[in-house]
Parts: sequence; C-alpha cells; structure tokens
Amino acid sequence: MGNSTSWKPTNSFFLLLCTVGLFAILSSTMSKNPVLSLFAKSLGTPDPWMGFVAAASTIPGILVSLPAGALSDVIGRRKMMIFSGVVFASAPFLYLFVTLPWQLILARFYHGFATAIFVPVANAAIVERFPKKKGERISVFSSATMVGRSVAPFLGGYILFVTGSNFHELYVWVGVAGVTAFLLALALYGEKTKQDEIARLEKRSGIKWYSGFFGSWKGVVRNRGVLVASVVELATYYSFGAFEYFLALYAKSAGLNDFFVGIVMGSQPVTIVISKPFMGRLSDRFGRRTPILAGLLLASVALIATPFVSHFIELIAVSVTYGLGFSLVTSSTPALVSDLVGEEMSGTAMGFLSTMMDVGQTSGPIITGLIFATAAGFSGSFISLGLILLVFSGFFFALTRTKT
Repeated sequence: MGNSTSWKPTNSFFLLLCTVGLFAILSSTMSKNPVLSLFAKSLGTPDPWMGFVAAASTIPGILVSLPAGALSDVIGRRKMMIFSGVVFASAPFLYLFVTLPWQLILARFYHGFATAIFVPVANAAIVERFPKKKGERISVFSSATMVGRSVAPFLGGYILFVTGSNFHELYVWVGVAGVTAFLLALALYGEKTKQDEIARLEKRSGIKWYSGFFGSWKGVVRNRGVLVASVVELATYYSFGAFEYFLALYAKSAGLNDFFVGIVMGSQPVTIVISKPFMGRLSDRFGRRTPILAGLLLASVALIATPFVSHFIELIAVSVTYGLGFSLVTSSTPALVSDLVGEEMSGTAMGFLSTMMDVGQTSGPIITGLIFATAAGFSGSFISLGLILLVFSGFFFALTRTKT
C-alpha cells in the first residue's frame, strides 16, 4: 500500500477536471438551449410531445446516477469517466440523422446518460483527492460547469444566427465540444491510474464486485444523514427548476423587454458561478449545517418576495438573492454527504444525491405549472416554492441538531 499513497493531488489534475466539466456541460447545454424546441418544432412535433422532448434527457439522471456512482466505487472512476466521455462525444452526431420526433426523444434520452454519469463520478473523484478542501473544490468544479452552462445559449444562438438556423451545423459544433471533453477525460487519469486501481483492488480484496455494488446502495439508503441532505438537495433543485422557468415569464408580464429579462435571468447563474467557491470554502471552515440552513432561508425569502416586486432592479435583487441562497446550500450538501459515508462509498453517495437532484429539478416545473394554471397564478407559484424551502429548513434543523 506504500505506493498507493505516494502520489499527491495536484492543481493540474483539478484544473484539467474543471476543463473537462466546462466542455462537457457546454456541449450538453448547447444541444438544448436555445436549439431544442426550435428543432423539435421544425420536425412537426405535436405540442403534447414537446414536454417529452424536454424531459427525455433528465430521465437517465433519475435512473442511472446512483448505479453509476456505486459502480465507480467498485471498478474505479476512470472507466466510468471514459464511458461518460464516449456518450458526450457520440450523442451530438445522432441529431444529424433525426427526421422524426420520436427519434429526437431517443437521441435526447441517450444524451442524458452523459451528464448523469459524469457529474456524480467527478464529484467522487474530487472527494477522494481533496478530503480537507472538498467543499471548496466541489464548488469550484460546479462553477466551472456553470460557466459552460451560461455560455452555451449565447454560443448556440450565435451559431444559429450566422448559419441561418442550420440545426445540423450547430450539432456538429456540439459534437466538437463533446469530443474535446472526451479527449481531455482520457488524459485526466494518466498520473494515477495504476495506483488507483491497485489500492481499490486491495480494499475490495475477497469481496465480489456485486456485493460491494449493492452493499454500498444499502449503506447509503440506511444513513439518516445522507437521506436528510439528499431530501434537502431535492427541495432546493425543485425550487431552482421552477424559479428558473417561471421568473422569465413573470419578468415579461411585469413589462420588461427581452433584453432586461435576459439580464434578470443571467444575474442568477453569474451569482452562482462567482459565489459558489467562496461558499464552499466557508463550508470547509465552519461546517456544513449553518450554510445549508442559511441558504434555505435566504432562497425562501427571495422566492416569497418575488410576486411582490415588479421593477427591473427589484427583480435583479431577488434573482441575485436566490442565487446566493442556492450557492450556500449546494456548495455544502455534496461535502456533507461525503463526510457521512467515507471515501469508499463516495461515488454511491454522490450518485444518490444526483438522483434526488434530478427528481427535484424535473418535478419542480411540472408541479409549479399546475399551481400556476389555477387562480393562484404567479403569486401562488412563487410563494409555494418559498414555503417548501421554509418547511425543509425546519426539517433539516430538527434532524441535524445532534451529530449523525
């Protein structure tokens, strides 16, 4: 085991991982924003099917994030990262052969496996290499992916503009970004592959791979602290998915022009990108519980205040405030979960957390949309989101008063 501890995490490894994340999320986001609805419409997709087109890529996150993370605990992060890279590199080129709506749904479903596998496994790799700074490093990595997510709609829109809405040419560029992520992922593990696999085999000596695979699931699900943190993650992303969708509609209804609506919407991801590394450092230094509670309360205040404001500056203020609250929560939940399970099950724990995140982000807009369709309208929608976070902040406070 002496050799397995001789390496030390390097800044070059982390920088490369962040670069992979940036290109990977740039590719996956540019495949849907702003092109997906336009491409689907050009194929003659019926209106009732449009929701299935939008949701198809999120379903793999619910289905495979947990098993992918657990499998990375057993066979190693490298194999899973390369597999996700293959999907990132190959999926964009499937769109070139799509001529019917059902084919687009299948292409989106396949493409969704890339992010569903990559994110939890990357977070687990960070936890392994930076145990004392995992809150900060996970947050910096998340900010890197947010940069890709933020750039994607502008770059995609520009490509559509200069090519005269040539969808196929856009998806070629999506493929270029995906192939770049895959090639960088191949280089990611060059310095440590042999020691990593030897150490993992030594840890798993005498245990069948499937025993470790399913045993880690059981260990995570039975951990009360992991369940509490994961439910908080679900609630946070439930509000995030709905707020992101309905804020644009509300700003437009308040009389803002498209440019001002874009600024209001853009202020939130910019806030998250800038603040999250600092929030992660705060979490490493002062603990996970306080930032999570503060973030839930801050985000709930922003949500409840939203239907009571209508001016441009006020809407920017609620968008920025929500972004700060979101950063506080999501910079601490992955680190908290990894604290509770230890290194050997970090992949499983990150996969479970990612599954709960996808459940929340998928269900939030759907349920809030049903509320919006009633007489409650915007007021009921935003206030319900804020109340949900308030309830879960009380839930988290009560269940974390003693050490898990």
